[in-house]
Amino acid sequence: MVGRTPFAGVAWQALHYLEAFRRLGCDVYYVEDTGDWPYDRDQDTVTDDCTYTTRFIARLMQWCGFEDRWAYRGPERRVYGLSESRLTRIFEKADGFVNLCGATVPGDEHLRVPVRIYLETDPVLPQIEVAQGRQFTIDLLRAHTHHFTFGENLGASDCQVPLGPFRYLPTRQPVVLDWWSPAGSKGNGARGTAGRFTTIASWRQSGKDIAWNGETYTWSKDLEFLKLIDLPRRTPDAIELALAAVDRRAIELLTSKAWNVVDALALSKDILPYRQYICASRGEFTVAKDQNIRLRSGWFSDRSACYLAAGRPVITQETGFSKVLPTGQGLFSFLGLDDILSAMDMIRSDYARQSRAAREIASDYFAAEKVAGTLLAQAGL
Repeated sequence: MVGRTPFAGVAWQALHYLEAFRRLGCDVYYVEDTGDWPYDRDQDTVTDDCTYTTRFIARLMQWCGFEDRWAYRGPERRVYGLSESRLTRIFEKADGFVNLCGATVPGDEHLRVPVRIYLETDPVLPQIEVAQGRQFTIDLLRAHTHHFTFGENLGASDCQVPLGPFRYLPTRQPVVLDWWSPAGSKGNGARGTAGRFTTIASWRQSGKDIAWNGETYTWSKDLEFLKLIDLPRRTPDAIELALAAVDRRAIELLTSKAWNVVDALALSKDILPYRQYICASRGEFTVAKDQNIRLRSGWFSDRSACYLAAGRPVITQETGFSKVLPTGQGLFSFLGLDDILSAMDMIRSDYARQSRAAREIASDYFAAEKVAGTLLAQAGL
């Protein structure tokens, strides 16, 4: 999805996987073949011109040393990056195909790869669609030999996400730790003691709400932020939201309640400003989506994993992830306002300790080689 959705958060997610597999000794290629016309950030529109997209991908791949290991196939079927003949040979020789975010509908060349991994970063919606009998989703999942999900609580007694016929293996975002260390990121390690709690998010998103068992489960984060609208007035810590998909009225409401709001699109145009923003933060305060909260999927944000790797404590909404990740030092889950205030008090009382704890969680639970190595082993690669 890197070219289709050319924003830093999506790019970092994919780059972490590429580098993780490479460090494990794999022969790795990035191939994007989603069949959708891309989004041009400069023109702010979906377009049939792939120039912005291919330049964006090429710049990213050069940054991480994959400049001769990427291909983008546009909807018009033209291949950019690698030659079409070389791309064909790569598929013929491939041992494994990792469908990150389930962004690619597998075609004949994908189906000839013996191990086909569906790697789901956003659970709930696909599982409910399968339970409702949506044939497209069922066929997409059936085209894969293994199914992994960021929903690490799927199948637990307290999780209400229907599983259907597919066996999901839990996984999480791999993070290349040296990319986020103070030296590797050129971030100011001391600034976090004085900076703001931040997050980077879309305020309002439509089209992915879903009804299940008489309840509607929503996708948009604005509904959860609004429940905590008075938070900045209850703490001495400054809180800033870097937001996309936000209108003037919402910004006026937030700022009237002492939230600071900045433009997420401006800092998401390239990966390095995005990383610098995280590294200059005091920590992350964020919410989750209603679907993951009420159904307790166990989902945890790939962006929050980057905050942890940068040594920035994270305060985030409980989805069931605290059953698999340690909380109370460096990482804090919350159910309500009192939990948030308590976490901020703890971080304020000994920031250095909380920063170290955050980095240790990243090292123990999100280190790229560990996460990707487990995934490959479980898939038999």
